[in-house]
Amino acid sequence: MKTGLSNVREILTTLVGFDTVSRNSNLQLIDWVEDYLGTLGAMCARVISDDGKKANFYASLGPMKPGGLVLSGHTDVVPVDGQNWSSQPFSLIEKDDRYYGRGTCDMKGFIACALAAASDFAKADLARPVHFAFSYDEEVGCLGAPSLIEAITKDLPKPAAIIVGEPTDMRVVSAHKGQNSYRVHVRGKEAHSSLPHKGASAVMAAGLLMAELDSIARELQNAADPHNPFDPPYGTLTIGLIKGGTAVNIIARECVFHWDLRPLPSDDCAAIEARFAHKVDEVETQMRTCAPDARIEFERMTSAPPLMADPQSAAEHIARLLTGDNQSRVVSYTTEAGQFQQAGFPAVVCGPGSIDQAHKPDEYVDIRQLALCLETLKKLPQHLSA
Repeated sequence: MKTGLSNVREILTTLVGFDTVSRNSNLQLIDWVEDYLGTLGAMCARVISDDGKKANFYASLGPMKPGGLVLSGHTDVVPVDGQNWSSQPFSLIEKDDRYYGRGTCDMKGFIACALAAASDFAKADLARPVHFAFSYDEEVGCLGAPSLIEAITKDLPKPAAIIVGEPTDMRVVSAHKGQNSYRVHVRGKEAHSSLPHKGASAVMAAGLLMAELDSIARELQNAADPHNPFDPPYGTLTIGLIKGGTAVNIIARECVFHWDLRPLPSDDCAAIEARFAHKVDEVETQMRTCAPDARIEFERMTSAPPLMADPQSAAEHIARLLTGDNQSRVVSYTTEAGQFQQAGFPAVVCGPGSIDQAHKPDEYVDIRQLALCLETLKKLPQHLSA
């Protein structure tokens, strides 16, 4: 088996070669990772998705005792559809001291480093274990992590800390925003556009609801502390998708729209949902004066909590020991770290590459970032052997 950065490249080449866009299965990648860690003597397990097409994976090296460290990442990547790539996105390309390919940055680069360091973990006389936790469907709302975290809680001795290796330029991130997504389906009644009183426009009703969301978004912005470290320094609310109506001269029977909430750790999501639900009831009642069968469905599609800063946590302590980074940082994107923390596990975010490169055509990770990540992870045995 190769060691060092050449091993990282070999592993990353393999991982990028698996097309694990969230709509696809990740089982071939999981098969490969399980075989790789199994040859090192790792105890491996899977949590299969309900449809059987995907799996979360977790594995352990070292004694099965409390106080270990979890290296966590997601195996899925975002689509390349419609993007103008200058190379094949699922083939690793080296150019200008960078590795190009879908997932190199977000976040197969970290997984490759963790796997490359695993041989060191297997050889070390660890007093506490290193665990690996790789999820599916992070990119579509952090959907896979809950069952993975449930299995870790049930089956493993409680780890002391979680490091989620999303791209942070190998700097320690202590907090991030959450992410909730919602779907609103308005059903009205069709009529001729010259006789709007004989129908109930789903599009017009949706406009009232979207105006309420715009008001909430402005209030979040105006109420925030301008010195908040997040960028932007307030929770954001946006409407990203809308579809409705049949023709310009027909009162619209249906309209569907989706909205996205990125709350600060201090924002009250339940209060925002309750306020919007009240507006939904108000608009629905108004529609039913002309169309008794009119209705509005409002549902939360995904929910991932924010990560709260906890400077005294074991995760902060070990991450800062490993990296030497003592600055306090936050990010506006969402990771599975908030889900781990919500389940009672101290967590931080720290991994190779820059989020600026994620989700773009010609995604890349700087090779020096991978070298730094590998060097950092190889320090783990000395901190888990005491």
